[in-house]
Amino acid sequence: MSTYYPSKTILVLLMAFLIPVVIMAQENVINLLIGTYTDTGKSQGIYVYAFDTVSGKLTYRSEVPTDNPSFLTLSKDRKYVYSVNELGEGNGRVSAFAYDSSTAKLRFLNQQAALGDAPCHITIDQEDKNVIVSNYNGGNFAVFGRERDGRLTEKKQVVGHQGSGPDKSRQEKPHVHSAIFSPNGKFLLVQDLGTDQVSSYPYDVTADETPVSLAEVNRVTLTPGSGPRHAIFSKDGDYVYVVQEMKPAVTVFNCHEGQMQQVQEITMLSEDFTGDDVGAADIHISPDGKFLYASNRGDANDIAIYKVDQKSGRLSLQDHQSVGGKGPRNFVIAPEGNFLLVANQYTDNVTVFKRDFTTGLLEDTGIGVAIGAPVCLVFDR
Repeated sequence: MSTYYPSKTILVLLMAFLIPVVIMAQENVINLLIGTYTDTGKSQGIYVYAFDTVSGKLTYRSEVPTDNPSFLTLSKDRKYVYSVNELGEGNGRVSAFAYDSSTAKLRFLNQQAALGDAPCHITIDQEDKNVIVSNYNGGNFAVFGRERDGRLTEKKQVVGHQGSGPDKSRQEKPHVHSAIFSPNGKFLLVQDLGTDQVSSYPYDVTADETPVSLAEVNRVTLTPGSGPRHAIFSKDGDYVYVVQEMKPAVTVFNCHEGQMQQVQEITMLSEDFTGDDVGAADIHISPDGKFLYASNRGDANDIAIYKVDQKSGRLSLQDHQSVGGKGPRNFVIAPEGNFLLVANQYTDNVTVFKRDFTTGLLEDTGIGVAIGAPVCLVFDR
């Protein structure tokens, strides 16, 4: 004997089944923010894509126009996005946007002069109090405060560097390329491609006017002509890994209370590399801390894969993975650690790779999206 269900009962049963499925689907999806170079005429500004953390699929959600947002940072409360506007000749800017992760919408708030030409990197401290902008051609970094509504205040500090390097065509003066905070938030490490130096500045988030201290600055000099570009800390803060753009190589430092001591320098190139053009770009550690990855542009166009010795912090080169494009400017590892995504600036595409948790190796999924001159990738969690 068959059972009869009234139409309302059927609807309730269907909803009871579908709602958990929808919730599960939403939990598997996070937003990916993409910064681009708009002066190519191929893009408009910052883009937001939905990323499926199970399948690796990317789906367009929204965009907001702004000039050359070549690097982005997200506030720790995930309510605001800050972008450099990489422009030269006194036109460099830094912009603030309100961000709604549920709708993937960005709303422009305000903009300040970067106080240096060609701003190329931006970060925010752990308390969401100050934003740090690195000015490549300006040879300095600037500190901006934040209002309660996320807007940027006028500058608090501008710290300039002095010196040069042996390559007179690229190191004729300081070129501040990035700045990162130590895990405990007490130090700001600044990478200067022009002087071959990494500077560790004491940082006090409670100081309203001058949070970056110019006293007791610890500076280390890398191999002459190497051009330190980006850096990343190990999770425990005991080690710092610096990618050298011009060499290219990764330098490992032991770090204690802002004091750095070199442990290792290791190449990013494979033994059979025969190209002439090199240009390392970005560096990241897997969420479990067992593997480190660095992107190489030029003739290589690959990701160097290293295993991290958990006791010494030293690296051993495992393999190289072609990025499926040219100019891997920036890349990002998914929060779960199962995917690695690469922004290929010169072929206008973002490629998705599956990451093996045991070996650290990468596999091309064949998934990707076409987008004009992508150069920065940031997940919103």
